[in-house]
Amino acid sequence: MESTNALGEYLRSRRDQVQPEHVGIRRAGLRRVPGLRREEVAMLAGISSDYYLRLEQGRDRNPSVQVLAALAEVLRLDADATAYLIGLAQERPRAAPKGGRRPKAEPVPPSILELVDSWTDNPAYVQNKYTDVLAVNTLGQAINPKLRVGVNLLTTVLLDPAEQTFHRDWEDLTEEAVAALRSELGSDVDDPRLVELVGDLSVRSHRFRELWARHDVRTRRGRTSLLTHPQVGDIELKKNKLTIGGTDSMTLVVYHATPGSRDAELLALLGSLIASSDEVPERSSQPTGDG
Repeated sequence: MESTNALGEYLRSRRDQVQPEHVGIRRAGLRRVPGLRREEVAMLAGISSDYYLRLEQGRDRNPSVQVLAALAEVLRLDADATAYLIGLAQERPRAAPKGGRRPKAEPVPPSILELVDSWTDNPAYVQNKYTDVLAVNTLGQAINPKLRVGVNLLTTVLLDPAEQTFHRDWEDLTEEAVAALRSELGSDVDDPRLVELVGDLSVRSHRFRELWARHDVRTRRGRTSLLTHPQVGDIELKKNKLTIGGTDSMTLVVYHATPGSRDAELLALLGSLIASSDEVPERSSQPTGDG
């Protein structure tokens, strides 16, 4: 898991990923760092080298927004990464005492459960910020049998070898998923569920360790999913992610195919194949990881 110096860790990681030529610095002689030197970042951001060193070492954790904005520009951060950087420098709430119970799992709002269940032509599910599945409809389970209440999707996609065949875009998918988890984490390095999840995946998944070390940040957003389904073959679906207001970062995820496309025909075919099935997915939210 992270050290308590999340801001310094992030600055070091992003500094390593910016090449001198990216910011107009000529390479000269042997460089002992993979990216920019500390003094180069400080110079470009208009701050002293000593002050920047204090930031990386965690001896100063309250830089101004102006300083952070200047550092974000030097480190070539996009809007998501800049917001994440600023969030790391904000004062964190005091951590809960060690050994305390986690908050009880939040249920999915009943109206959202009704909405998900009413979509017979669109695979849909609800996940929390840890990527635990909280609800799923029948077509959602048909498009991906791994979509079951209580399953952690990030763990599944990283550790189940079959997922690399199912997701033809597995490399991009895992990259985005790990970056989204870091975005959800923010400066809350004491969140028990996230500590557990990151610790477990760090031990069990080389891919996770590789991606987590990059400190990439990306908010959860829609994407095009390239799937190889065992019943209908290759299918391309749009995947939209909608934040559910009034909840602790729950997300409603809905798939659809471009109208009139072959993918729409395949999705309809899959729907017809399961229409006579007696199996009904568990739609209500299920506590996950309660202490």
